[in-house]
Amino acid sequence: MINAIEQNLQKGIKLLNSISDEQYSDSSIAPYNSSIGCHVRHVLDVFSCIFKGLENDFIDFSVRERNECAEKETATGIAYFKSITHQLKQIKKEDFTKTIQVSDDLGLGKEIANYTIAAVLMQAQSHAIHHFASIGYLIYQLDIALPDSDFGFNPTTPKRVGS
Repeated sequence: MINAIEQNLQKGIKLLNSISDEQYSDSSIAPYNSSIGCHVRHVLDVFSCIFKGLENDFIDFSVRERNECAEKETATGIAYFKSITHQLKQIKKEDFTKTIQVSDDLGLGKEIANYTIAAVLMQAQSHAIHHFASIGYLIYQLDIALPDSDFGFNPTTPKRVGS
């Protein structure tokens, strides 16, 4: 699991290494006018919430860093990716079954549920892939080459044959 998540996050680093700060922070694409950097920062904030919450067995997804530099500067985004990857590698497989509480605001106030560490990591990975797909749309609109042919694709998505 850790290897799969790390492999996905490495795709983000590869993208950031291939684009300018201007491309990274461009929020001109409708309908949401969010930038590649905004999506990257959001994805990494979710992982950051997990790692902070593991310290006291309580993850609160509504308390995120929202570091604006991480969504405007590729170097800061890359450093954030590397920090998250480092923290990810500290999780031991034997901890995957540990139960922790997870809180998030679902729109009508905060809710709390019990998760295993494996389940919350799976959710964060799925969430990252979803946002990488949104980044893929932005990349296309900005006429930037995809860093990988499977960037933003869920591994369970059937591969298209031909066009």
